Amino acid sequence: MNRTRTIGASLLAALLLAAGAFYLGRTTAPPTEASATTPPTADSRKVLYWHDPMVPGPRFDKPGKSPFMDMQLVPMYADSTTGTGSAGGVQVSPMVQQNLGIRYAGVRRAQTSASFDAVGAVQFDERLNVVVQTRVAGYVERLSVRAPMERVRKGQALATVFAPEWLGPQNEWLALKRSGVSADLVAAARERMRALSIPAELIRRSEETGTAQARYVLTAPSDGVVAELGVREGVAVTPGMTLFRIAGLEKVWAVAEIPEAQAVRLARGQKVRAVLQADAAQSFDGTLDEILPEVNAATRTLKARFEVDNKNGKLTSGMLLRLQVTGPTSTRLVVPSEAVIRTGKRAVVIVRKADGAFEPRDVSTGADLGDDTEVISGLNEGEQVVASGQFLIDSEARLRSVLGSMASPAATAAAPAAVLHQAEGKVESVAPDGLTISHGPVATLKWPSMTMGFAKASPEAFPDIQPGDLVRFELKEGGPTGYELVSVQRMQAGAKR
Repeated sequence: MNRTRTIGASLLAALLLAAGAFYLGRTTAPPTEASATTPPTADSRKVLYWHDPMVPGPRFDKPGKSPFMDMQLVPMYADSTTGTGSAGGVQVSPMVQQNLGIRYAGVRRAQTSASFDAVGAVQFDERLNVVVQTRVAGYVERLSVRAPMERVRKGQALATVFAPEWLGPQNEWLALKRSGVSADLVAAARERMRALSIPAELIRRSEETGTAQARYVLTAPSDGVVAELGVREGVAVTPGMTLFRIAGLEKVWAVAEIPEAQAVRLARGQKVRAVLQADAAQSFDGTLDEILPEVNAATRTLKARFEVDNKNGKLTSGMLLRLQVTGPTSTRLVVPSEAVIRTGKRAVVIVRKADGAFEPRDVSTGADLGDDTEVISGLNEGEQVVASGQFLIDSEARLRSVLGSMASPAATAAAPAAVLHQAEGKVESVAPDGLTISHGPVATLKWPSMTMGFAKASPEAFPDIQPGDLVRFELKEGGPTGYELVSVQRMQAGAKR
C-alpha cells in the first residue's frame, strides 16, 4: 500500500499524458516579461529554465511573475536533484527509487548459440524398409507372423508357401541325373530351375532326398517390425505380390515443424540431442538429415527430418521427441529482455548515467535469447540499464518533459489553487528529501490509515522533526513522490490523534 500511494500520482499523470489529457510544453516567456537570453543567477549556477511549482508543465526562459499564480517563477538548476539533470536525463531521488523498486542490470557480452528446441514425431526410416515377395504362383499353407507391428529378427520364419509350378522342373532335373545323360544336359536343367527362382536350399533338399520339393519357408531378411502384412493363411499368391514389409529400427526419423525464420539457419549434418517426451531420462543422438522443400502456408513452417540412433530399439513410430538442435556459438551484446520497452516502432531502454541521472536510449534489438535480448546498436558493454521500474521512471521523466516535448494550448491554461490536506501520525523515518509517516485516515483524500513517504520542499525543511515524533501535518499534491509536505508540527505526547 505504501508504494501504491507513493507512486500513484506520477503514474496517474503519466497515463493521462499518454491518453492526451494534457501535454507538457515550453513557452517562450511569461506574459509579464520577455527575453531571448537566460540571465545568470547570483550563485552562478546554471539555470535550465524557470517554472511555476504549482503548474510544473510550462517552462519559461526568464524569471518573473507566474501567469497562473500570484507568485514568482522558480529556477530549475542543471544540478537539481528533483528535476532534469541534462537535456537527455532525469534525476530521481533515492527515496523515490526505493519506493519504485528499481533494479539495475549491466550490459554484457554473452556466449550464445543458434540452438533451439522442437518437438518431432518418430517415423520409420523408409530407407531401411525391406519387402518380402514371392516369384511364383502358389498358396500360403502356414503363416508364422499373423499381425502387423510384430517384431521379427533376421532369419525368422514368416510363412510357408506351396508352389506346385516348381515340381515339374525339379522332376525333370532328377530324371536327367538318374538317366546318365551328358553333364551338359543336367547342368542346363539346373540353370532352368535357377531361372525360375527356385531357392538353392530347395534344390539341395531335392538332390538329397531324390524327391521334388514344392514347399519353402519365407524368412525375414533383417531385424525390424512388420509394418505391412499383405496375406492370410490359405490365400493364393502370385509373382511380385508383396507379402510382408519390414521396417528397420536401427535408425528412425524424427520429423519436426520448424519456423521459417529458424529453418534458414539449419544445415544438413547438424547434431541434435533427442529426449523422449515421456521420459526425460532417455536421450538419443541424431543429426539433421533433410529439410523438406515445402512450406506450410498456414503456419509458415518447414518440415525437418532428423535421423536418430535407435540401436536399442526403444523408439517406434508415433512417439514424441524433444529435439535440442545445436547451432554455432557466437559472442553477442545482451540485456535482460524485461529492460527493453517496445513501443511498436521503437525499442527503448532507460540507461543509468555516471552522475545517477536516467536517460532514454533508442536501441536496435536482435534475436530473443530467452531471458535476454540481443542489442545490435545503441548500448555499450558495461553500461547500466533499468531492469525493473523503468515504466515509472518514464512517467517521472514525462512529467519533466524529458522523454518527449509536446506542446499544447492546455499547458498554458490557468490551474486551480493547490488544495491542502491535513492528517496526524507518527514519524517512522527522516531522510534529506522526505519523511515516512504512519498516519491516520485523510478524509479529504479518502485515504485509510497507512504508512507512506512524503517529499520535502528542501532538505532543510522541518529540521526539528525526529523519528518517533507524533505530528500534525499538511500536504499537497506535487513533489517527486506525488505528495509534498507543507507543514509539520510536533504534537504533545498526550494529544488526541
